[in-house]
Amino acid sequence: MTTSGKVASTLHCGVDKVCRLKGIFKANMAPLSKVAVVIGVGPGIGAASAKKFASKGYAVALLSRSIDKLTPVESEISKAGGKALSLPTDVGKPAEVIAAFDTIKEQLGHPEVLIYNAGPGGVTFPPPSALDLKPEVFEGAFSSGVVGALTASQQVLPGFIENQHGTIIFTGATAAVRGGAKFSLLSAPKFALRSLAQSLAREFQPQKVHIAHVNIDGMVELPRYKAMMPDKPDGFFLKPVAIAETYWALHEQDPSAWTHELDLRPAIEKW
Repeated sequence: MTTSGKVASTLHCGVDKVCRLKGIFKANMAPLSKVAVVIGVGPGIGAASAKKFASKGYAVALLSRSIDKLTPVESEISKAGGKALSLPTDVGKPAEVIAAFDTIKEQLGHPEVLIYNAGPGGVTFPPPSALDLKPEVFEGAFSSGVVGALTASQQVLPGFIENQHGTIIFTGATAAVRGGAKFSLLSAPKFALRSLAQSLAREFQPQKVHIAHVNIDGMVELPRYKAMMPDKPDGFFLKPVAIAETYWALHEQDPSAWTHELDLRPAIEKW
């Protein structure tokens, strides 16, 4: 067994403690396909990223808890001549994530790109005081915000390592670098996600795996946010299409000049 094979074996032991031995030998590891997995597909960053990679010839696997968020994106990609696969998945449940990736590999091939855009569950606006947070809700935020990210990464890293190629992009937030008052439910998992991204990058970047964390410093242009803040100028919001362009650029970077972390914010945003 090669050294990378040993790493792959360890990674296939998911957080649910079920060890998966399939594909730990280099001879049995399938080559990567032009497949991008987008986790956390909605009307914003997830949809825009999926459509961007589809426009570049990638088959796209779409994951979200709700099929209602997936169907319109899959339909739009298909009408444009692309290929998309919708997989309703609760990313806070490791078994569902592992099953989804099994389906992706069977139907589309081994992914080359993973975009983890799922946020912590249970976040509401206006945010509650920390005094009002229930421990089970706080724990649930970590399940979807961090544990899901680890589980998804474990499904692609063995193939990335064996092929010396692959990209993982984590969607971060201002809350990942600054914990605001009443934002414990968002900030704590986002801090943890950023830490996970750094740890994975330091471990696997030497094996030609590009891992990036993107700090979204501002409000993403979504209908519900624009309705909440009708007086804000157009330049106040980050456009999902522009964010997706950055995600594509990260994937295309030459290994001699990789970006690990970057901030995206509107020109008029104060920081």
